Amino acid sequence: MEEIDIKDFMSYLKKFIIPMIVVAILATGASIFYNLAIKTPMYKTSTTVVLAQKSEDKATAITLNDISVSQKLVTTYSEIVKSKLVLEQVIVDLNLETSVEQLSKRVAVSAVEDTEIIRISVEDTNRIAAAQIANKIADVFTKKIVNIYQLNNVSVIDVAQVTDKQSNNTTARDAVIAFLISVFGISAIAFVIYYFDDTVKYSEDLERKVNLPVAGKIIKSEIEKRTIGDELLVDKYPKSIVSESIKSLRTNLQFSNVDDGFKTILITSANASEGKSFISSNLAISFAQANKKVLLVDCDLRKGRLHKLFNIPNLNGFSTLLTDEAINYKKYIQKTHIKNLDVITRGVYPPNPSELLGSQKCKDLLELLKAKYDIIIFDGAPCNGVTDSVVMSTLVDETLIVVKDAKTSKATLDATRESLQKVNAHITGIILNGVNRKVAKYYSYYGDK
Repeated sequence: MEEIDIKDFMSYLKKFIIPMIVVAILATGASIFYNLAIKTPMYKTSTTVVLAQKSEDKATAITLNDISVSQKLVTTYSEIVKSKLVLEQVIVDLNLETSVEQLSKRVAVSAVEDTEIIRISVEDTNRIAAAQIANKIADVFTKKIVNIYQLNNVSVIDVAQVTDKQSNNTTARDAVIAFLISVFGISAIAFVIYYFDDTVKYSEDLERKVNLPVAGKIIKSEIEKRTIGDELLVDKYPKSIVSESIKSLRTNLQFSNVDDGFKTILITSANASEGKSFISSNLAISFAQANKKVLLVDCDLRKGRLHKLFNIPNLNGFSTLLTDEAINYKKYIQKTHIKNLDVITRGVYPPNPSELLGSQKCKDLLELLKAKYDIIIFDGAPCNGVTDSVVMSTLVDETLIVVKDAKTSKATLDATRESLQKVNAHITGIILNGVNRKVAKYYSYYGDK
């Protein structure tokens, strides 16, 4: 995979903003609802005890050695606090309906650093019970130490108090965590999709990424959804965004060939359904509107559909013409309702499309037609899987590859480019079709009508 372009990824991430916001709101809301409506409140309180040698003789001072011994016993005493010996007695004394294991999970014992103090904490759903259990543990523990060690060196410092403060109130923290997990989770998913997404997408450095010049970009518009079955937008909506895109493509082609000039253009694609027939038809109309005498030829002899776009018969078409005498070409040309534009449909499906297109008859026919028209546009077959357009590219002046934005894979486009370059086709560039208007930063002064 190529290096990750942070700027490109951030632009790609914008497509996930709405899902990110929705997921973040749902996750944060669910977290708050759980904490406030479902989560059982817990109350925590604690008592502290100190290990200090008590002498019966009040005149006898407590020595440093006594303190050192007490500090070493802190760890041992901490374990005794949660021992079965102590907790069983607490359960009996308080008549608790719980097991030693369950009670042990609610008790926490910690030694205060560099002291002889032990803190005994108890958490319970009942704040009164929490204080009672903590104080009872301290009381039982003190008595058990006397029995075990025959030492009266444990004293209670702080008695556990009843508290109204909920110990497990983590609503704010959990809400923030849920929000962050949502944001970073969606971002991570977007990154994985972006990283493994091999499709060609509009960007400022697209030409570098695909190693081909961009001859034009066709902006996607809502008008396309309203005209299903009527794709001749340049004729029907001459001032729409799509029409302006097609006219820009026409202008780019004219300026890129000021010195050499061109008459024949092949428009192909890597795969089917990428919009080559749509672009071929509208580009032909655009040239016709510029007072050029234009012939549009359907040389996709397998699945060509120009006859459907223009609503004309397909009985006698290009495939039949290639088996007839070239001088009979006029019988196969059909006039359209658009001034300056003629069409030759694909005709019947022949058994050998590639051989027909590569024949000498096809070459002779092209030379004859070039003398009659200013511009001839060939709507070719997709290059992936068949060689029809590869063969045809050797006969025309310019070859354009239609690429569907965010649909055509770079690998497929590379394969198409290589197959055309092997036969020395003159590839003018790619036409990026279906580009999002906002992404392309395209602002037109025209409406859809």
